[in-house]
Amino acid sequence: MAKVFPNLKSHYHNVILLLSCGWSCTIIMILYFETTRMPLTRNPVSKPAACINHTCAPDREPEDWFCKRYAPTVQLFLNSRNSALNANVSKWWMRLFGTHGANYTTLVGNLFQLLPDKEHNSDIHPHRCRTCAVVGNSGNLLGSRYGPLIDSKSFVMRINRGKTKGFEEDVGSKTTHRIFYPESYWNLENSTHLVYFPFKVADIEWLIRVYTMENKKNIAEKINKDKLMILHPGFMKYVHMNWTESHGNYPSTGFLTVIFALHICDEVHVFGFGATQNGSWHHYFDKSLTPYSKTNHPGHYEYETISRLHSEKKLLMYKGWT
Repeated sequence: MAKVFPNLKSHYHNVILLLSCGWSCTIIMILYFETTRMPLTRNPVSKPAACINHTCAPDREPEDWFCKRYAPTVQLFLNSRNSALNANVSKWWMRLFGTHGANYTTLVGNLFQLLPDKEHNSDIHPHRCRTCAVVGNSGNLLGSRYGPLIDSKSFVMRINRGKTKGFEEDVGSKTTHRIFYPESYWNLENSTHLVYFPFKVADIEWLIRVYTMENKKNIAEKINKDKLMILHPGFMKYVHMNWTESHGNYPSTGFLTVIFALHICDEVHVFGFGATQNGSWHHYFDKSLTPYSKTNHPGHYEYETISRLHSEKKLLMYKGWT
């Protein structure tokens, strides 16, 4: 007992003094007890939890499922210095929607005369712990109340037309990165990092027109040049070959974003992917059905791969409530 309450004898002495004096002493002694009592209910300050490790250690088995697929040195963003595509990447990317007779090399040269030509994601270091939320558009987010959890992450990536207004309780309100391509352009925020997915040569042409044609001025104002990043076509092929294993014609925007997050984040949390509890595949914001079979994207295979990444503890997937 003496070890737990080392000043107990002193406290008894003060009680006797308290009984022998008036109200002024009483107030003084109450303050004394409040400042000297043992902090029995206060928890010690805990260290931040370590990030989920989704890298490949040198001592990993060569047949490790994750390490067979994950390529840490793959090019993420397109710039003038890495824009030349090798024959395999060029053939795969060009076949998606055709070239329409455009010269890719000339287009990229013109593009980086209009945009800042800089490196992105150069702040990686061993002690960084960047947490990221990848927010898909599945209806299984409705009623989930994931909003505060999503907003607590360092980066919040939203895909295409994913809305927040009116859905904050379930999807949050914070957006740091918006994933988009021309067909999904909608209400972009010029204060947000924009990650542009060029699925075809025409997408490069579209971006050039944004900054050169007068009638595109309203779009250019929303696409902040300093916050624009362009996904490298080689990264798209890498995801198709390594992660979807050539299922489908090319990966979906959502799945590309999940793998992209594994490369720029230290801890990845995935929300809003998959069907609702009753098996429907629709957006949380407009109820439109999103077919996952008989499309260019291998929806089932992608979902199973994300589930495998969850079971391998490379990310955390949240399935929603409805």
